Amino acid sequence: MDLVAGRHLKVATPPVFETPQQERAHRKAKLAAAFRMFSKAGLDEGVAGHITVRDPEEPDTFWVNPFGMHFSMIKSSDLVRVDEAGEVVEGERAVNGAAVAIHCAVHAARPDVLAAAHAHGPMGKTLSSLEMTIEPLTQDACAFYEDVGVFDDYTGVVVDPEEGKRIGRALGQHKAVILRNHGMLTVGRSVDSAAWWFLTLERTAQSQLTAYAAAAGLGTKPLQIRHSEAEVTRGQVGGELAGWFQFQPIWERISTDHPDIFQ
Repeated sequence: MDLVAGRHLKVATPPVFETPQQERAHRKAKLAAAFRMFSKAGLDEGVAGHITVRDPEEPDTFWVNPFGMHFSMIKSSDLVRVDEAGEVVEGERAVNGAAVAIHCAVHAARPDVLAAAHAHGPMGKTLSSLEMTIEPLTQDACAFYEDVGVFDDYTGVVVDPEEGKRIGRALGQHKAVILRNHGMLTVGRSVDSAAWWFLTLERTAQSQLTAYAAAAGLGTKPLQIRHSEAEVTRGQVGGELAGWFQFQPIWERISTDHPDIFQ
């Protein structure tokens, strides 16, 4: 909290846990909430899409959504835990082979990453089909300024672990990567930030595509924010804590409206 004019003003901060069991329950509830958010945002398409988070006690294993379960129905107890080889070590349901191939490789490439998110959002996959990256056209877009990799080698549905490794290399140290002709993937040091980056990246793609369509109709072109201002703005809205914080109103709403995520 901040002290202003002699008053203590509350602001959300990342929680601290007394036991790994408490932290596991929290991460799983946040993961279930992220899937509910994806569903509400129209980021569910058949069986496509997955979000993962490391287990706090066994960080080389990851919790993921069961294959074929609708995002809007996922509870903590539905989540499945897999190891680095993609083998199920906890849970009764199968997992998406693409989730294993992509996410296990991304987590292996980025030990700092706790969570990774991927879905077939309509705007993200549309932008991924064009020869462009995310441009600094708006304040929100600056969160990704010079912080998006590109995997430019589409070969079909990702089921080969080697292709997953190439995606991990394309991600590099960025918070997001464009999977050409496929969609987007985002990462974070919490479920909160990874999920928020994906949601705002999808909306940023929509804004950029709309700007270019409007500009073409008007015979002009979108105006990019200058490099120096884009860098400053990225520092203001693109940090890990900023990503975590942006998810908190969503978490408050979903955890209140859908308490079954804790089950």
